[in-house]
Amino acid sequence: MYRERLVATEARSESARRLQQLLLDYHDFRQLKAAHPLLENTFRVADWQAERLKATHLDLYQHPGYHHGLEFLLTDLYAPAGMTRRDDNIDRVFPKMVTWLPDNLLDTFASLVELNLITQQLDLELAVLFHQQGISTDSLTIERYCTAYRDSERLDQRKKQITLVADVGQQLNRYVRNRTLGWLLSMSRAPAEMADLTDLHSFLQRGYSAFRKMDDVNSLIDRLVTREQQVMRNILNGYPEPFSLPDDL
Repeated sequence: MYRERLVATEARSESARRLQQLLLDYHDFRQLKAAHPLLENTFRVADWQAERLKATHLDLYQHPGYHHGLEFLLTDLYAPAGMTRRDDNIDRVFPKMVTWLPDNLLDTFASLVELNLITQQLDLELAVLFHQQGISTDSLTIERYCTAYRDSERLDQRKKQITLVADVGQQLNRYVRNRTLGWLLSMSRAPAEMADLTDLHSFLQRGYSAFRKMDDVNSLIDRLVTREQQVMRNILNGYPEPFSLPDDL
């Protein structure tokens, strides 16, 4: 919807150009995905993986110091459905973002967009692999999931996905420690509503609140990354219970 605006905006820094290209890539992918015959399957794949993540990291998910952060990760950063307005709004305000925001914030937005794009691309690839193997996404099992996972041609992207989670988490953690950001979000609520940017503002507010409530973000991220890297190795090595991890991880 706003592709022309993205293309026409002059991006004067490397950070702005990176965000611009990622927004264009994500915009085009969203159009492709919306018209894909396996669209509904991607939602079921995402739901299955979200539940798997909750189960793998149940101790962290139930921890009062980490719960809100993980909930934000699973429902906002990893949320292929229901975020169309938010994503359209990011496209719409891009010309103002590159004018008003410093490069470090543009880099953070770029990493968020890249994480969302890679995640949804990987979900679509799995949906296609399940379809090719005659596996219904209504009845996924660990064995079937792992078989399709090992057939992926995007394993490098899967590794990058884990790295991006760490990068984005650490960047967001730096910003939420600045109380000025919370004040700005509070003050900008009414203008956001007037500009029809409520979805985008709510997303930023939820992220700020979730990370502010966490005890030790760096410790959480380190544990998530270590565990998910081990899960990936387990799947690729054909372990029968790839999501069962040692107690010390």
